[in-house]
Amino acid sequence: MQSNTRTHIIQAALFIITIITTTMAGAEWMFGNIFGFVYDIFFFLIGKQEGKEVPIPTKPMGWTEFVQGFHFSIPFLLILTIHEFGHYFVAKAHKVKVTLPFYIPLWFGISQSIGTLGAFIRIKEAVKSRVKFFDIGIAGPLAGFVAALAVLWYGFTHLPPPDYIFKIHPEYERFGLNYPQFAYENPAGNLILGDNILFWFFKNYVADPARLPHAYEIIHYPYLFAGYLALFFTSLNLIPIGQLDGGHILYGMIGKKRFNFVAPVLFGIFAFYAGLGMFRTESFATGSDAVFYERLFYLAIYVYFLYICFKRAFDNSSTALMISLLIVVGQFAVTYIRPDWDGSVNLLPFVLILGRFLGIRHPDTEDNTPLDSRRMILGVIAFIIFVISFSPTPFVIIE
Repeated sequence: MQSNTRTHIIQAALFIITIITTTMAGAEWMFGNIFGFVYDIFFFLIGKQEGKEVPIPTKPMGWTEFVQGFHFSIPFLLILTIHEFGHYFVAKAHKVKVTLPFYIPLWFGISQSIGTLGAFIRIKEAVKSRVKFFDIGIAGPLAGFVAALAVLWYGFTHLPPPDYIFKIHPEYERFGLNYPQFAYENPAGNLILGDNILFWFFKNYVADPARLPHAYEIIHYPYLFAGYLALFFTSLNLIPIGQLDGGHILYGMIGKKRFNFVAPVLFGIFAFYAGLGMFRTESFATGSDAVFYERLFYLAIYVYFLYICFKRAFDNSSTALMISLLIVVGQFAVTYIRPDWDGSVNLLPFVLILGRFLGIRHPDTEDNTPLDSRRMILGVIAFIIFVISFSPTPFVIIE
């Protein structure tokens, strides 16, 4: 009993901290600024150490901006919570022992984050059935996706007037509503959210075109940003590999033998796409010898990175190395034929997390009874959700 009480206190504390960190992160994204105490700690003290004052370039944020950050944290955490409780309640229905969600706060203070690494529930016993794995795995993404749709619908149908952007960028006001023609003469550093099918649909067929923000400014609209991030994380969760929700779904649909063949192939495709364009043949053909050897060094690091990602997927280490080399050779070949093709380096950390820590394969089950037709249809729907929610280039910083 004491252990359960202690766990519940930890879970409640993590949830409260995550509310605070996501609210602060939301305010940072909305206003493009950081909080006053961050200036005090990281700028003022550094200046004192160097024997000089560090000027504050803009007015730091305070309680007023923090409260505004709830417009991001509440919808975002609502979607996240609905997702996790989808897993929780279905696990309980199957009489599988499971914990309440553990939230993971993460806030950098001096650089923008989203305030959390997500949440998870811990299954406290082995799941012995394909059907149970499928039901528990699919419940979270389906529930969270419905909630994300509601947030996106609200966000795109309740866009503020176009002059809302002047509260965030008062320097644009002198240009009037034609500010995009003048404010982006040097767009370097701006962040664009890469379209997925669903987000594109909302922008083109739901939003009022007169109120739709410029692509560089969507991050300042909390409901749009929260909904986009929800779709992004839903799509990552639905990748049909390992112990991700998509892995549970696919394992339930096709069984162990087929899954153990399909999952490494899908992981290889995912890794291939993520790193596509990082290295090109022409980059090695230009520059001095020093530049050549520097690029060769980084290429060796990249090959090793792929090797540690694939090592857990194969019993033989040499196989993992061979696959890594084949991926690199394939990437060079594709970018040589199509130099305009690029992947998304933003996905490489997730490749590492999936390959090295979460694993590509799926736990075996004692009961391998195939799914009924109703569950198979739900599985197909889940992968359709993956397709329409996935952004090939989710975050693009203009250089």
